[in-house]
Amino acid sequence: MPEPGARAIAALTIAGGALLLLSMAIAVQIGVADVALSDLARIAADRLGLDVEPLGRMRESLIWDLRLPRILAAALVGAGLAICGVVLQAMTGNPLAEPYLLGISGGASTGAVFVAILGLGGGMALSTGAFIGAMIVLSLLLLLLRRAGSGTLKLVLTGVIIGQFFSAITSLVVMAAGDADSTRGITYWLLGSLTTARWTPVLFLTLVTLGGALVVWLHAHALDAISFGNDAARSMGIDVGRMRLLLLVICALITATAVSCVGAIGFIGLIVPHAARILSGPLHRHLIPASALAGAVLLIWTDVLARTVLAPQEIPVGVFTALIGVPLFLIIMRRRGDL
Repeated sequence: MPEPGARAIAALTIAGGALLLLSMAIAVQIGVADVALSDLARIAADRLGLDVEPLGRMRESLIWDLRLPRILAAALVGAGLAICGVVLQAMTGNPLAEPYLLGISGGASTGAVFVAILGLGGGMALSTGAFIGAMIVLSLLLLLLRRAGSGTLKLVLTGVIIGQFFSAITSLVVMAAGDADSTRGITYWLLGSLTTARWTPVLFLTLVTLGGALVVWLHAHALDAISFGNDAARSMGIDVGRMRLLLLVICALITATAVSCVGAIGFIGLIVPHAARILSGPLHRHLIPASALAGAVLLIWTDVLARTVLAPQEIPVGVFTALIGVPLFLIIMRRRGDL
C-alpha cells in the first residue's frame, strides 16, 4: 500500500479532529434525558462568570457532573488504548498484541475486587484500588523482565502469566466472599463501564493519556525502526533495551489509568491500529494520531449505544466493543489477506 502524502495526512488528521469534536457535541445531547447544546453553552458561560440565566441544578448536574466527564473519559480511554495497541504491535511484531497483553487489567481487577468485596482500604474508591492493583502488576512485570530480559517472547509470556495469576485471585475472591449484589456490581465494572466517570479521575486520566501519547509520538521514529527488528533498530543508533523499557512503562501507565477509571474495555487496542494503518500508512508519526482519533470516536459512539439501546437500562460498554470489534477485525483481516 503506498504511503499517503503529506497533504492527505494533514487532511485526514483535520477530518479526524473535526469528527471527534462533532461526536462529542452530539453524544452529550443523547441519553435518557435529552439536552441541547445551548444548555451546555449556558453552563460554560455561567462558570466563566458571564451574565446568563443559569440552568436548574438537576439539569446542570446531569450535563456537567455526568455527561461531560463520561464523554471525555470515553475519548481519552479510546485514544489511550489505541495508542498502546500501536506501540505493542510494533514492539512485539505481533498483529494480535493489545494493551491487556501486559497483565495490567488482571491486577486492576484484583485491586477493585479487594476494595468492593473485601472492603479493604477503609472506604477507598474502587478506581483507586484498581490503580494500586495495576501498579503492583507493573512493578512485578518490570522486576521479572529486568531479570529475564525484555525480549518479545519473554514480554508476552510474562504478561500473560501475570494476568492469568491475578485473574485467578479475582475469581477466587468473588466466589468466596462476594454476595449477589457485590458480585453483580463488580462483574458489571469488570466488563467495562463509563457510568462511574467523574471529574477527578478524568483529570488524572487526561494528564496520563496526553502526556504518554506525546512521549510515544516523539519516539515514533524508534517504533518505525523496532518494527523492522532489533538489529535494524540498533544499526540506526537506537538503544533498543532502554527504548522498549520506556515505551513499555508508558503503555502500562496509560492502560492502568484507563482500566482503573472505567474497567477493562476490550478490542479498542486491537482493532483500531489495524484500521488506522489502512488510512494513514505504517509510519508511526502518522499512525499514532490517526489511531488516537479513531479510538476516541469509536468508544464515544460505542458508549452511546451502550446507554441507549436498552434504555433506561445500561449495558457495559465492553459488551458492545466486543460485538462491534469481532466483525470489524474479521473484515480488516480479510482485507489484509490474512483470512
